[in-house]
Amino acid sequence: MQSTAIAFSPSISLSANPRKLTAGRFNPLCFSSSERLRFGNGASLAISSSSCKKLSPIGCSLRQSGWISDLNSSNTEEKSDGVVVRAAGESAEVAESPKSKSFKDTLVLGTLFGLWYLFNIYFNIYNKQVLKVFPHPMTVTLVQFAVGTVLVNLMWTLNLYKRPKISGGQLVAILPLAVVHTLGNLFTNMSLGKVSVSFTHTIKAMEPFFSVVLSAMFLGEFPTIWVVGSLLPIVGGVGLASMTEVSFNWAGFWSAMASNLTNQSRNVLSKKFMVKKEESLDNITLFSIITIMSFILMAPIALFVEGVKFTPTYLQAAGINVQQIYTRSLIAALCFHAYQQVSYMILQRVSPVTHSVGNCVKRVVVIVTSVLFFRTPVSPVNSIGTGIALAGVFLYSRVKRIKPKPKTA
Repeated sequence: MQSTAIAFSPSISLSANPRKLTAGRFNPLCFSSSERLRFGNGASLAISSSSCKKLSPIGCSLRQSGWISDLNSSNTEEKSDGVVVRAAGESAEVAESPKSKSFKDTLVLGTLFGLWYLFNIYFNIYNKQVLKVFPHPMTVTLVQFAVGTVLVNLMWTLNLYKRPKISGGQLVAILPLAVVHTLGNLFTNMSLGKVSVSFTHTIKAMEPFFSVVLSAMFLGEFPTIWVVGSLLPIVGGVGLASMTEVSFNWAGFWSAMASNLTNQSRNVLSKKFMVKKEESLDNITLFSIITIMSFILMAPIALFVEGVKFTPTYLQAAGINVQQIYTRSLIAALCFHAYQQVSYMILQRVSPVTHSVGNCVKRVVVIVTSVLFFRTPVSPVNSIGTGIALAGVFLYSRVKRIKPKPKTA
């Protein structure tokens, strides 16, 4: 058995004049503050007390971390005539727990950021491959929402996340969010089908511009001069990159811009409608509900506009490898839902500013990896424009937390 040093530490206060022990008599219940007993097995017993009051009974219970005493009487701080027994080994564990917890939290957060970037990279690569041979963005978007809906219900069924109880009022408030969420992902897929992945994400770097404009229009949140200044390199960099983009076409450009508008509208609507604390939902639950509602909204539109074109018969007639496109579509849909889920998990652990910086880095990673994977031709001017735009996004995420000085009367 492991040898444990046990310390007896009373919680009673010391008197000003502690009694001294006589040489002829030994009272085991009356020690000076410095008395300590040592045993042959290495354990030590220290008792510090100034009175010989009757001690309260001690009850010991075996727990997973060791033997720990519990006072049978319901002693409080005011009523402290008792002795507490505590294993020294457990005290060491308690002392080390903050460091180990901090390291664990850092490790978990780093893993989440890595998964966020990895899922995003795979989504953009596989999604682009699907859209190149199957140019039907509505059907592709519908498949992604369908897979997400299955994952959400599976998560609730297996109790991986608590199934929420949604009221009718909450559904009415969430509906506008689901509409703009559906449109935002649809426009993104439309842009990815028309232009290169790198150019789509360069245009999507203008999200802060739309966020500032919409917040000022609908929330009355006017930007500081620092925020306005950070928007200039974003707009200028996107313009410079657009002028020299090899795959540029207006359909892809305006689709990406519409994606920016709808995605930032979702953020503004979230602040405007989901404001009551008693009706608020956590980010993951809100995203799960929006995913299901988006699937319901997208299904009739996709079937009406594009028809049923994802059947093996249609794909074979179009000369498309059925197994390959099904596999890539499934991987893209899984990564689509996973990276957004992980994004909300990160947002629950860090501040919005940190999340915004991470999102900026993510966009850089996606642009670089897509250029390397698809071997997208990039001119020096295009690279400079993209770099300026991304630097502006990073600057925006830093200066956004600078609060304006309150006006004095």
